[in-house]
Amino acid sequence: MRVEFFTGEAMRVHLPALSRLRMAVFRDWPYLYDGSWDNEANYLAEFAACPRAGLAVAFDGDEAVGCSSCLPLADEDASLTGPFVARGWNRQDFFYFGESVLLPQYRGQGIGVRFFELREAHALASSSAQFAAFCAVQRPADHKLRPAGAVPLDAFWRKRGFTAYPELVCRFDWKQVDGPDRVLNTLAFWLKSLRGAPLP
Repeated sequence: MRVEFFTGEAMRVHLPALSRLRMAVFRDWPYLYDGSWDNEANYLAEFAACPRAGLAVAFDGDEAVGCSSCLPLADEDASLTGPFVARGWNRQDFFYFGESVLLPQYRGQGIGVRFFELREAHALASSSAQFAAFCAVQRPADHKLRPAGAVPLDAFWRKRGFTAYPELVCRFDWKQVDGPDRVLNTLAFWLKSLRGAPLP
């Protein structure tokens, strides 16, 4: 096993693996994402065009088994930046950590921790951002597809130094595995200070 970090053209080589893993991992709880290659192509085109985007990739031999993305929040669209702008926060102060997708059999081996370490290092080296931010989908405790014994990742994220901002939310719609229509989902943000500044 190894984890490497890529930017620019070297990163773009691994975008098909990112799409494949997104469609596999996000199909499960809690995202329930019924993805397609067309949707993925549209989503990743904007990511690939960002000059300061970065991608951590976990390999088992030559096979990509996990990916984790990041880019400056200011380079994201209004659906993500809007909640920050509404609070009067400077988008330049935040670096956005996108998806982390890792096949189930490779979890619990420290790869998720390494994903965070590499993205934070990239944010510090490539920007003046003061904070890292990511968002996670919110699901009711009684959701019909919630697996028995499902454990949220809150404790893992707190151990990485992140703080939950449950009122700082964005909304995205996607087709889910439990129906034919696109469903509007709420995602709440988590923030971490990268350079010691107090959280806003």
